[in-house]
Amino acid sequence: MTSTTLSRRAVLAGAALLAGPAAALAHPARAWPSRPLRLIVGFPAGSSPDLTARALAEPLAQALGQPVVVENRAGAGGNIGGDAVAKAADGHTVGLMINGNMTIARLLNPAVRYDPLTDLAPVSLIGVAPLVLVAPADAPGADAGGFLDAARAAGSRWSYGSPGVGTVGHIGMELLKRRSGITPVHVPYPGYPQVAAALAAGDLQLSMLPPALALAQIRAGKLRGIGVTSSGRSLLAPELPSLQGTGVRDFDLEIWNAVAAPAGMPRAHLDKLAAAVSAIVRAPEMRQRLFQQGWQAVGSSPEGLAQRIQRDTQVLGGIVRAQSIRVD
Repeated sequence: MTSTTLSRRAVLAGAALLAGPAAALAHPARAWPSRPLRLIVGFPAGSSPDLTARALAEPLAQALGQPVVVENRAGAGGNIGGDAVAKAADGHTVGLMINGNMTIARLLNPAVRYDPLTDLAPVSLIGVAPLVLVAPADAPGADAGGFLDAARAAGSRWSYGSPGVGTVGHIGMELLKRRSGITPVHVPYPGYPQVAAALAAGDLQLSMLPPALALAQIRAGKLRGIGVTSSGRSLLAPELPSLQGTGVRDFDLEIWNAVAAPAGMPRAHLDKLAAAVSAIVRAPEMRQRLFQQGWQAVGSSPEGLAQRIQRDTQVLGGIVRAQSIRVD
């Protein structure tokens, strides 16, 4: 798929944003929402997306003047929830999504029943976070450069863990392999806690973990932090350098969550929802709450989220296609 095609599809993903004055007149923003809003989460209660959705629900209800009901539609890595949002036709359903569900879901699995680039309308980017490249506490190398030199020398004798094929921990490591010349073998695990335990036991030599889990293990002396995957240092892990800053060129990877709507939602409704979500996310109390959950708050416009979707689809999709990664 060419970058031109991706750009065209990303525009289609925000097609509802371009509905024009007629749509706004037909659906006055002041009349919406006229009943409770359903906020679908494609993950179980207690998960990170669920916690973010529940933190957002009450202030969003106050801002919109209608209750916001969080509904968990867990399964298929969040794609069941994504499909429910894409297919909703009641005008009062939106979703709390993660980056994979809004970018490469169908590239990973052609059987996914919705196309994130055409069936979802971007609303607002909520929070971003880097992953943290970690290793056992006694890993070689005096710094990130030395560690990667050791990894290159080890070749396929080293292995890395992820919480499964097609996860950002898997795709991110494959991106690092292409950018840095290391060649460790992939070993999938049921989840991040199992990956962290295998690293601490010395069964794995490296992995990418979410910052909250990684920093807890690093500060406990169980793991060693090598660097973060964002282009620069992160407030979520200020003591660690960025991998790009230590010599891994063109390496910039973040996980994120966002609010999305069905592609057919009128522009006036999207604007009202986006303004409310963005204001809530940028408020000091919510910024602190998100930070405690492991997110750096953003609160973007729909156009800003559409740009992030386009960029990540191209970068992550390139790795998915190059490595023929598929999830059944």
